[in-house]
Amino acid sequence: MRPEPTPSVKFTYDDFVNFPDDGKRHEIIDGEHYVTPSPNTSHQRIATNLTVAIGSYLKRHLVGEVFAAPFDVVFSNLDVVEPDVLYISRERSGILTDQHVSGAPDLVVEILSPGTRKTDEVTKRKLYERSDVRDYWVVDPELELVKIYRRLEGRFSKAAELALERGDALTTPLLPGFSAALADLFKSPFSG
Repeated sequence: MRPEPTPSVKFTYDDFVNFPDDGKRHEIIDGEHYVTPSPNTSHQRIATNLTVAIGSYLKRHLVGEVFAAPFDVVFSNLDVVEPDVLYISRERSGILTDQHVSGAPDLVVEILSPGTRKTDEVTKRKLYERSDVRDYWVVDPELELVKIYRRLEGRFSKAAELALERGDALTTPLLPGFSAALADLFKSPFSG
């Protein structure tokens, strides 16, 4: 099911908090309302594996926090999203409120679902770029690859774009010494 924006009405954060708690993901981008169904098993496995990998690193290196969806990230009154995984450094910890994130996380991860590809790769990439997210990872469970968009000189730079495949490892300058094998990210505990 493809997320569909609601036409002609600009929604705000006040509208967002009144959306139904119906098990679907509700987001607002440029005032447009996007609704997607709850994620599938593969999506959740990847989100959990990545959250655990980053969380394990952060237990040894007290440099920030990792969060998994659902957790609202409020960029503006017209831009409220729920990334699959996000990391906030100690330096940016002031953006954490009791209710949500109010500003740009250092790292945002979106895991593609069949209907979210365009939204994640185009619409959200543009939102994260203009909102000062430092690293944006797009995980493709179908192709078992990760696209990394890294901020250089104020924007996501083509020179810093990476496409990692199953034999590669995820690393980021945001977490010095962190490394997660992509094969482990996509791995089911029930597979050999």
